[in-house]
Amino acid sequence: MRKFSLLFLTVIIFLFFAQGELKADKNDLPERYKKWLDEEVVYIILPMEKEIFLKLETDRERDLFIEAFWKQRDPTPGTPENEFKKEHYRRINYANHFYGRATPRPGWRTDRGRMYIILGEPNEVEQFTGKSQTYPSEIWFYQGKTNLGLPPGFNLVFFQKGGIGEYKLYSPLKDGPQALLTSYWGDPMDYVQAYEKLKEAEPNLAQVSLSLIPGEESPAYGRPSLASDLLIQKVESTPTREVEDRYAQKFLQYKDIVEVEYSANYIYSDTLVKVLKNPSGLYFVHYAIEPERLSVNQYQNTFSTNLKLNGTVTNSEGIIIYQFERDISLSFDQEQMKNLIDKSICIRDLFPLIPGEYKLTILVKNDVSKEFTSLEKNLLIPQEDGGLQMTSLLLGYATSKKKAGEQRLRPFQIGNDQIYFQSNRVFLQKDNMVVAFQVHGLTEELRKRGQLRFTFFKMEDEFCSLTRTFDQYPDLPNIIETFSLGEFPPAHYRIQASIFVDSQELVFSSDEFDITHREDIARPWIYQQLLAPSQDPIYSYLIGTQLFNSGKIEEAKILLQEAFHKKPDSIEFAHNLARVHMRLGEYKEVETVLYPFLNRLERPPYELLFIMGKAYQNMGKLDKAIEIFDKGITHYGLNINLLNSIGECYFQLGNAKEALAAWEKSLEIHPDQPQIKKNVDALKEKK
Repeated sequence: MRKFSLLFLTVIIFLFFAQGELKADKNDLPERYKKWLDEEVVYIILPMEKEIFLKLETDRERDLFIEAFWKQRDPTPGTPENEFKKEHYRRINYANHFYGRATPRPGWRTDRGRMYIILGEPNEVEQFTGKSQTYPSEIWFYQGKTNLGLPPGFNLVFFQKGGIGEYKLYSPLKDGPQALLTSYWGDPMDYVQAYEKLKEAEPNLAQVSLSLIPGEESPAYGRPSLASDLLIQKVESTPTREVEDRYAQKFLQYKDIVEVEYSANYIYSDTLVKVLKNPSGLYFVHYAIEPERLSVNQYQNTFSTNLKLNGTVTNSEGIIIYQFERDISLSFDQEQMKNLIDKSICIRDLFPLIPGEYKLTILVKNDVSKEFTSLEKNLLIPQEDGGLQMTSLLLGYATSKKKAGEQRLRPFQIGNDQIYFQSNRVFLQKDNMVVAFQVHGLTEELRKRGQLRFTFFKMEDEFCSLTRTFDQYPDLPNIIETFSLGEFPPAHYRIQASIFVDSQELVFSSDEFDITHREDIARPWIYQQLLAPSQDPIYSYLIGTQLFNSGKIEEAKILLQEAFHKKPDSIEFAHNLARVHMRLGEYKEVETVLYPFLNRLERPPYELLFIMGKAYQNMGKLDKAIEIFDKGITHYGLNINLLNSIGECYFQLGNAKEALAAWEKSLEIHPDQPQIKKNVDALKEKK
C-alpha cells in the first residue's frame, strides 16, 4: 500500500509539473504571438505547426516561422501579395463585425464565424427569423469547393437554440428537426414526426434538416445518415488538408543551419537515393533531388540562377564521415525557358562511401529566390563479404547506352546503361518500365539453380509475374529488365524482385509506383554531375579520408599515401596524409609531406601551417615551431590556437615572459579558457 501511495504521489507530481511546463510554454509567449496562435490562425494551423511554433525560443524565429506559415499558403508565390493571407484576415474582420453582435464572445469564436473563416462567403444565405413555430435559423449554401475535397454543393445550417444567444451549427444526427421547432411534444427520437411538423412550418428548412447534402437519398422516413456529420467534420478539417506540415519540420530542423533569409522559404522536392557497386569494387551513393519549382533571374533574354548544394554523411554517433559542396550555375535562353515552364529540374550526382550505416543530409539553396530544399536518407553500405545481397530497385522510363570510350562515372548508371526516371515513380500506360538493380554474392551454384522472379501487385493483390534464370543476364551482377505497361490499368502498384532456389525465397527487394490516367507527363530536365574514371586517385583520397574520419587510421594511411604518390602536387592530398601521420605520431613524415608546399607557396593554407607547427613542436624543434606559428599569424591574424601553441613553445623553452604574453593575448580574444587562465595565474605567482 505504501509503494502504491508513493507511486501515485510521483505520478501526480509528474503530471503537475508536466502540465505546468506545457502551460508555461503557452503563457510565456509575448502577447502578439499568443494572439496570432489562439485567434488569428486557430482554425487553419496544423497540429505539427503549432507544436513547432511553441518550441521556438526567440521572437526572430517566431517572426520567420510566421512568414513561412503564410508563404506555404500563398497561391501565387511569385507575386508581392499573398492573396490567401489577405482573404483570411478579411474573413476574420467580417466574422468579428457581423457574428459577435448577439453574444459577449468575439465573432471569430462563434460557429458562424468559424465556418466563415474556413470556407469564406456562402453562395446563398436563406434566413428564417420572426417565426412562431421555428427558432431563428440560417441556411448557408456552398458550391464550387470540390478542390477542397468537398461535395459539388452542400448546406450548413445554424440556429438560435431557445431563440436567444449566438447561432449554433446544426447537426442533423445530433440535433434533428425537433431542435429547430419552438414547441415539439412528440417522441424526441421520432425524427419523422418532427420532420413532418417542420415541413408544415418551413418546407425549405425541413428539406435540409435531415441531410445537408443536396441529392442524397432522402432519409425523411428514418434516422438521418452519417453523411451530413461527416461533411461537417470534413469542412472543419479542410485547412489541415490544404497544406503539408513538412516545411515546419524543416524550419525547426534547419533554422540554426541555413541563413536567416532562407529559413522561411522551404520548398518541397521529390528525392531518390540508390546504392550501387562500381566495377572497381567501391559502393557509390547515387542521389536525385527534384524541387517542385525553380526560380530564376531574367536579364534581357537570358534566365539564370545559382544553386548551392551542401551534403553531409554522419554515422550513428553523429560523427561526420564525409562532406561535400557543389555550386551549380544554370543559364537558359528564351527558347529553353519556354520548354522548362512545365518541367521540373532534377539534380543528379554520386559519391563513393565506405561500408557502414549512415544518415545522408543534403541542403540545396537557391541564391536567386533564397529558397531551400533538403534530402534526408538513412544509408546502409554493405560489407564486402556480406553474402547474397540485392540492391534496391531503380524504376525508370528509358535507358541509354554509354558512349564508346567514355570512362567518366555518371549517376544512376548500371553497367553500360544510364537509367532515366522520375523521382516520384509515376508512369504512363504507354511507357515501358525499366527495372534495374544489382545482385552481389552469387555463387556458381546459385547462378545455376537460382531463379529471379518479378511479381507485380495491384492494391496488394498479385497482378502478374515473370520468372527468369541468371544465365539470361550476361552483365551480372547488373540486372536490367523492361516491362510494357500497356496492359496495366491506371492504379497504384508494387513490384517485387525475388531470388528463389527450389521454391525457397532467399532475398527480395521491392518498390512502389503509380500508373496515371494522363496522356502525357512532363519529364524533368536533368542536371547531372560527372565524376572522374574509377582509376583516378581522387577515389583513394576520398575513401582514405572517410576511413580517417571513422577512426580507421592505418587503413586510411594506405589509401592516402597511394593517392598522394600518384598526385604529389595536390595540397588537399598532402594535408590529409599529414593529418594521418600526425595522428600516428609520425612527425618527421609530416615534415616530409608538407615542407615542399611551405617553401613553394607565398601564403600556405592555415591548416598546413598549424599541422607543421605542431609537428615541429612535438619533435622538440621549438624555434622552428614558433617560426611557423608566427607565419600563420602574419597571414591569417591572431587566433587562440596559434597563440596558445606559441605560449606552449615558449614555456617549454623556459621563456616565461613570452609565454605569458602569448597566453594573455589569447585570453583577451576568448576569456573562457580555464586551462590557459590557470597557466597564466601560475606564471604570475612565480614572478
